[in-house]
Formats: sequence, C-alpha cells, structure tokens
Amino acid sequence: MAARELVVLGTASQAPTRTRNHNGYLLRWDGRGFLFDPGEGTQRQMLLAGVPSSAVHRILVSHFHGDHCLGLPGVVQRMSLDGVAHPVTAHYPASGQQWFDRLRHASVFADRAEIREEPVHDDGVLAEDPAGTIEARRLEHPVPSVGYRLVEPDGRRMVPDRLAAAGVAGPDVGRLQREGVLRVGETTVRLEDVSEPRRGQVFAFVMDTRMCLNVAALAEGADLLVIESTFLAEDEALARRYGHLTARQAARVAADAGVRRLVLSHFSQRYPDPRAFEEEARAEFDGDLVVAEDLQRVAVPARAPAGESAADG
Repeated sequence: MAARELVVLGTASQAPTRTRNHNGYLLRWDGRGFLFDPGEGTQRQMLLAGVPSSAVHRILVSHFHGDHCLGLPGVVQRMSLDGVAHPVTAHYPASGQQWFDRLRHASVFADRAEIREEPVHDDGVLAEDPAGTIEARRLEHPVPSVGYRLVEPDGRRMVPDRLAAAGVAGPDVGRLQREGVLRVGETTVRLEDVSEPRRGQVFAFVMDTRMCLNVAALAEGADLLVIESTFLAEDEALARRYGHLTARQAARVAADAGVRRLVLSHFSQRYPDPRAFEEEARAEFDGDLVVAEDLQRVAVPARAPAGESAADG
C-alpha cells in the first residue's frame, strides 16, 4: 500500500453501469484519509477495495446531485457500526445544508460516530489538516458546486552526504530537524547546511463544472489532479449546457497548469469505450494520464527533484 495514493471507488456520472459504480474517491495521504463525493454504493465499493471506514478522516462533497452524495448515509452509519474512534469532518457547499442534514440522518441507526460539520461558505482556505492546507473554490454547475485542493507545506530534505560530513547521525538528525541548529563538537551545524528545499505536494479534485477560472486555479501545479470528463468534444454543447467538461477541456487544463499526473473520471454512460477519452485527452496532454477504472489505485507521483517544479517534471 502506497503512503500516498488515490483509491478509485466509482467513476460513473448520473447513472451507474455494469462496470462503473457511482462516484467515490479515497485519497490516502500519510495515514490520513479523504473521502470525496461518496455516491450510491460507496460503502460496498470500500469493502471491495479493502478500505475500512476507519480510514476516513474527512468527507468532502462537491455538490448535492445524487451521484456524488447518495452514499453518504451508508458511510456514516458504517462508521457508527464499526465504532470509528476519531472524529470525522464533513465539508460541503453551505447552501446545501438541508440536503446534508437529510443524508446525515436518512434512517434509524445507532448514531455513535462523531461527524463535525464544516461547510464551505467562500473561496479560500477551508481547514488545516495534519496532511496540509485544504482549500475550496466555487465551480460553475446548475447547483452550487465546489472543488478542493490539498497543499502540503514546503519543507526540507536531509542530504545523507552532508549529514555524514557534518558528523550528524542517529537521534541527532531528528533533533536538528526539530530545533534547526545543533552543536557537534566545536562546530555549529544548521539545518540548511545539511538539507535542501523540498516542495510540498499538491492534490486537486475538480468535479461537476463547466469551464471557469477556478478550474485552472484548483489544478495549478498539482502533482495529482482528479477531474471530471463527462463528455467527449463532439458533445461540447451538451457539456456546456449541463455544466460539465469534455475530456479535451480537462486535458487542456492539466497541460496549462503543469499537472504531473492526470486522472480523468465521471464518464457518461453514452460512451461505451473508455479509450475514446484517452485518445481525445492525448491531443492536449502528453504527460502521465490515467483514465480511471473502478477499484483502481493511483499513486501520487514521487516528489519532483529539488529545484524542479511540478510543471517541469
């Protein structure tokens, strides 16, 4: 199991198919779990993927169309059944509070899980998590919809050769990281002497929306971008009318934003062959591309080398 990976629980838009469940995406990030858009059947998909309810620390709903939220009751009730000990924070558009309330208490059950509600009111920083800063931005869809972005703080990477030359080893390495300076014999060693800058990683999640400025803002410099591509370019007029993107548009966004790994999802049932999405996207994006499949695991790319931006690598 990768320390940072996306577990794809479902990839269908509007209606599930024989091979595609409604939406659902779990981002695993160094022991933290972020569940995005739990559509109908998410609880079962988690079981098939080997993901326990205790793996979820935050639930992030983009909007309240059923294919993005009807799995919420089952997931929350499963958390109570399993006795999840930690609190779980739920994010969703504030204007949809009535829908969240109905989903949260959709049926009779022993309500033991601690669900903390933190709805999205405005663009900007939404929360600080041990994994990094969570941001939200409003998108353009027939109902209020938001996209999410997880930004890890920049840090420093220890360089073994420099540590050895400075005589720093064992527990002293951790002490130097915590305190920033260490006395070794008659020499003072500073953290910057034995390390180099390490760019924080970025994850972005963009679901139901037509093209707008915030799509690009969410995607900018992402190491991993999950983005809807409901339609193909031949149906761009339908995409615009119903507030969606085409595979070509999604790929163009990724190319312009310097995305390192692009994951396309949320496919209309009108297209039986997923290869069409890849072929269309390849006309715009020549980087690392994944056409998502149910129960697939997609690793967050390894860090870009020091001094190299996401757009470079």
